[in-house]
Amino acid sequence: MASRQLYLAAYDIASATRLRQALYCLKKYATGGQKSVFECYLTKTERRKLLREMEGIIDAEEDRFLLLRLDPRSRVRTLGIAVKPVDPAFFYVG
Repeated sequence: MASRQLYLAAYDIASATRLRQALYCLKKYATGGQKSVFECYLTKTERRKLLREMEGIIDAEEDRFLLLRLDPRSRVRTLGIAVKPVDPAFFYVG
């Protein structure tokens, strides 16, 4: 089984249509998050697929998308009502 790494995915989308498409796309991979920032546990293959899907959604002249791998040695700290990210036993991407 391929190991998953924790990533933060964030976007700033100018068009309402592309914004909905980006939200739908990221929710398929996310374990948690907020309005435009998501926590995603991804394998290398899932990472490539997510990036390919987002490339098809965003307008490179108007939108921004950031996928940042978090260092697995670092400790995740949460504040407020935030829930610590957890790699689930399985994912349904569909």
